[in-house]
Amino acid sequence: MRGTTRRVASGVTALALLGLAACTPATPAQQPTQSSRTSQTSQNARTQVRGPQTDYLVFYAEGRQRQALDAVTHAGGTKVSEDTRLGYILAKGGRDGFAEAVGGDAAVVGVSQDRSIGHATAAPGRSFPEAGALRSGRAAGEPLAGRQWDMRMIGADRANAKNPGSKDVLVAVIDTGIDGKHPDIAPNFDRELSRNFVTDKPKDENGETLDGPCEVAGCKDPVDQDDDGHGTHVASTIASPINGIGIAGVAPGVRLVNVRAGQDSGFFFLKPSLDALAYAGDIGVDVANLSYYVDPWLYNCARNPADTRKEQLEQQAIVTGMQRAIDYARKKGVTIISALGNGSTDLGRPTADDKSPGYPEGSAKARKVDNTCLNVPAESNGVISVSALGPSGRKAVYSDYGAEQTDVAAPGGDTTDGQGAKATRSILAAAPERALRAAGRIAADGTPKGADVVRDCTRGACSYYQYLDGTSMAAPHATGVAALLVSRFGKPAPGGGLTLDPATVEKLLYASADPKPCPTPRQHVYQTFGQTQTHVCEGDTADNGFYGHGVVDAWKAVTFEP
Repeated sequence: MRGTTRRVASGVTALALLGLAACTPATPAQQPTQSSRTSQTSQNARTQVRGPQTDYLVFYAEGRQRQALDAVTHAGGTKVSEDTRLGYILAKGGRDGFAEAVGGDAAVVGVSQDRSIGHATAAPGRSFPEAGALRSGRAAGEPLAGRQWDMRMIGADRANAKNPGSKDVLVAVIDTGIDGKHPDIAPNFDRELSRNFVTDKPKDENGETLDGPCEVAGCKDPVDQDDDGHGTHVASTIASPINGIGIAGVAPGVRLVNVRAGQDSGFFFLKPSLDALAYAGDIGVDVANLSYYVDPWLYNCARNPADTRKEQLEQQAIVTGMQRAIDYARKKGVTIISALGNGSTDLGRPTADDKSPGYPEGSAKARKVDNTCLNVPAESNGVISVSALGPSGRKAVYSDYGAEQTDVAAPGGDTTDGQGAKATRSILAAAPERALRAAGRIAADGTPKGADVVRDCTRGACSYYQYLDGTSMAAPHATGVAALLVSRFGKPAPGGGLTLDPATVEKLLYASADPKPCPTPRQHVYQTFGQTQTHVCEGDTADNGFYGHGVVDAWKAVTFEP
């Protein structure tokens, strides 16, 4: 979990090591004075921005709400709505010049156009020709338990029998949705509390296909639908029930609530992300899983000289807005767990970013970055960030890492962790049949088309599962363990259910984790698909850049004495 101060590995900044000028804060001479800002705002009032209108999120400094509203008006904008919980105004303004005009006011700390800014951190396994089928022999437990190497790695198979988790514990999956009708999710799905904060967008700003045709009138999917599959997989890993179907999750006795913030296409809007976190806090969620990264900026830099003023304001808004939402949810008792990212990068020493802005298509540019630039929410304060492991226990080749970023590690899958590549080295969890059919992964008769998809018809009606890799798959393992800890140590909440302070959950999660030292040598060499790359692990056994405080352990969570 990030503290309030970001330390630099070895006491030397990445900027000094690399000689980069990126993301350097403005010097006092560069920063406009109060009088110059006031003058600029006055000029904005005279030259009100005209032209096509769009929506913006305008974040204001504490106690400066009225001044921010004035800045919106002076720039030719109008207030649409406001969220005083998180300190922002939803305003309508011109596409050209509005953000810069409003952002010139001292009361404003960030301005972001209300559009897609995120993408899920998971990827399907590579295409494998052989069909997915049940083994003739299987481990004890659910029908597909023999395929769940991940649950055995963290002792969840044993923990299930001792303490499966309490129905009084509520886990929010902030993602692309949950297939609440899936046979291996439905028993634990809370439809009444679930919400969808997303409206599907058939096309992006450039007219390119984004989510595709809307499935329902108004383009707002039901709360028990997931046309992408990512959120369903996450939810299944956390809490698929013990019901004689498919698999069991880490905490098969807790409740799942869909708090949807992601598009069908896997992208995320800023406002739905903020709304989802605030809602999770308001309804008494105990643990929230965020298996996505906030984009279009892979790294959010306050004042990168390679960015326009509008782009700088957008990145400031992303960092500020998400931090406020995280703080709000935590104060309401929500423990927040995030995927670390799949960039194969030491997040403590980033040097270049050629993937931002990642939306809309074709917008990316090359720029230098350093350790002052943040990957959000993985590097936001108050978030427990999770790296991914392959079945051998090594850090997955794709997983991001870092001495100051990695809090814990968990199984995330790695098809290349061994000889050749195998789908079964990934994480198996529930998948919506509808999404699999749309993706062409199931034949007309229901037969899976590859080893990455598995069908279980043990109880007559068939249900489907898919192997996926990613830190997206690692985070829900940690979320499930956190839910077990709340189930065991939580106290009755005033409004019902259980509650446990997020700081206490964090301490218990770290204390119950299995410490894992850096590999020897620390310069670990990965050889995958004919390519070689080296990742350097820093830190000691108690806390290091590959595994953080250790590998989450469900069995210890339900048995250890803190």
